[in-house]
Amino acid sequence: MTTVRIGTRGSQLALWQANRVAELLREKGHEPELVIMKTTGDKRHDVSLATIGGKGLFIKELEEALERGAIDIAVHSLKDVPSIIPPQFTLAGFLERADPRDAWVHPSNAPLAEMPAGSIIGTSAPRRRAQLRSLFPQLKIEDIRGNVDTRINKAREGKYSGIILASAGLTRLGRAGEITSYFSTDELLPAAGQGIVAIETLASNAMAIGIARSITHEPSAYAAVTERGVLQKFGEQLDCYSCVAVHAANGTVRAFFSDYEGTRAIRVSGTSVEDVYDRLIKEGAAELLKAAT
Repeated sequence: MTTVRIGTRGSQLALWQANRVAELLREKGHEPELVIMKTTGDKRHDVSLATIGGKGLFIKELEEALERGAIDIAVHSLKDVPSIIPPQFTLAGFLERADPRDAWVHPSNAPLAEMPAGSIIGTSAPRRRAQLRSLFPQLKIEDIRGNVDTRINKAREGKYSGIILASAGLTRLGRAGEITSYFSTDELLPAAGQGIVAIETLASNAMAIGIARSITHEPSAYAAVTERGVLQKFGEQLDCYSCVAVHAANGTVRAFFSDYEGTRAIRVSGTSVEDVYDRLIKEGAAELLKAAT
């Protein structure tokens, strides 16, 4: 029986994900051991992620633990993993994808379409902000940080009229009943990898890679690699301010790209990473990136 040390953040959702990995590993005959760590992203809730270094701050300490041999694998929400990671690491495993859609959460279950002009809607994602601005230009979209409980409590306290969250996280925490409504992927295209749990290892650790692959859900792995592949075509040009979304399903890859304010939006679809990237470039994605720098 092989002991597998699983690095994870300590939030409720992160622990759900790590425990799900542990459950699958036990079924394969391994002995999982959770190693809980606090990341920089967990420590700073007072400012936006973009101003302190981006979403990679949720995985930095876990990657450092992999490098020094303190853990064998690290478990992440895939949408929290930067599109390009250092070459000494690899994403070796992916669990079955949950519902990738975004959800509207309102304390009194009021529809988003009925919110009065000027209502403050909380979301942490630039790609949601940009898409919501085109759907509901009369609303104010503001940044919100914190775990699921913190965000829902802020809405209940009246700091926000309502909030947008990934439905996958709410469902995994047993809080699907608090979802007022779901956005279709036509309304809000999800972030690349949304709803997928990823397992990161050292690229040199063949044993850990094999263990991660043994519990991988292949259709979800295909979606993960495809969606991240579109982002990776842009190299280092994308950052936490980039308004970009990619979703692959049923043989079709769709992408959304816009400026930060959502004043110019590009939506394309295709059948492969290269196809979608070429269409984005043809529609002006490169110009939008240049304008943002």
